[in-house]
Amino acid sequence: MRGVAASAPPFGAANRASLPPVDRQPFLDRLREQMVRRRLDLLVVTSLVNVRYLCGFSGSAGLLVLSESDAVLVTDGRYGLQAPAEVAMGGARVRVEALAAPDQVRLLGELVGAAATAGRSRVGLEAEHVSWATQRSWATAWGRYCTLVGTVGVVEAMRQHKGPAELARVRSAASLADQALSACLAMLAERPSEAEVALALDSTMRSLGAEAPAFSTIVASGPNAAEPHHQPTRRAVERGELVVLDFGARVDGYCSDMTRTVVAGLEEGERAGGPTGELRRALEVVLASQDAGLAAVRGGVRGPEVDRACREVVGAAGLAERFVHGTGHGVGLEVHEAPALGASSQDILSPGQVVTVEPGVYLPGVGGARTEDTVVVTEHGCEVLTLSPKYRPVP
Repeated sequence: MRGVAASAPPFGAANRASLPPVDRQPFLDRLREQMVRRRLDLLVVTSLVNVRYLCGFSGSAGLLVLSESDAVLVTDGRYGLQAPAEVAMGGARVRVEALAAPDQVRLLGELVGAAATAGRSRVGLEAEHVSWATQRSWATAWGRYCTLVGTVGVVEAMRQHKGPAELARVRSAASLADQALSACLAMLAERPSEAEVALALDSTMRSLGAEAPAFSTIVASGPNAAEPHHQPTRRAVERGELVVLDFGARVDGYCSDMTRTVVAGLEEGERAGGPTGELRRALEVVLASQDAGLAAVRGGVRGPEVDRACREVVGAAGLAERFVHGTGHGVGLEVHEAPALGASSQDILSPGQVVTVEPGVYLPGVGGARTEDTVVVTEHGCEVLTLSPKYRPVP
């Protein structure tokens, strides 16, 4: 098999330096405002994604303790150099404590005790990110001088709206995914396995400068494309069949997410020689459905409205039962985050959010098609960030 060549210069250190810095101190300030509204004296942030958002720390172990006047990142000795450097890059006024486990427990007790200066204090815990065992342990240790209060989605709600520096990272992640797809498409003519294609996409994104794939890459060929989250196998991709490629890059923590349904072995720019019958119709319906969904995205629109715009097209084609997932989701430091674009969503879109629009049609035993873009919500529409061409059958 021919080697896969990148189609653009690597997104290396010089390119990373060109990204505008993310000023994280305003995130902490806004979170403190939320603490006042919830009458919290202290908030213990245990979600590593939320910790990274608030102070820039990207390690695998740590928590952030926030009070009205103090912010402390508690981690261990493995991150004694990394943590202060990352916090300094983000400009957050955060004290870093890299300690052994027993000393972490002692410091947490001291911080909680210091918050209880006027009777019992209210200490917030991220209810969705603290285990039952940890909550019981902390309740036993701190219960005599504080009340533990569960919080849900406080930091996650802040993360929905991206500032210019955050959007620059999502744009870079989308660009790397576009470049990787362009570099890897030609290999589909050589009967590679699904797993080989997935590996090529992942390694190409890394070679271009991505810190990692945004999620486990999906390559689903032939009848396997009937599975929305098919795991790549050793099945050979046959020339002329539909292949669903769902993947994204991660740049400085921020993700992109894109799906293209392509014809294996089709030359770039060639449109003839694609699917026929059920598969052709499924692909045409998906493309029309996504066009309708993208046209529906704008500030002030509810998530279910975008979902309905896509489903009306699929339903009119008699394929409603073959569209088996939501229309889209938010993208940022996680590849799946709020807001949601689905029938049961309560979310209202607003400028600065990043979402996907990704209708699909799946025909068991035959195959399927899905098309997905990452877009930024604007006041009057959306800006599409994933720019790879979409295969559209010849009329």
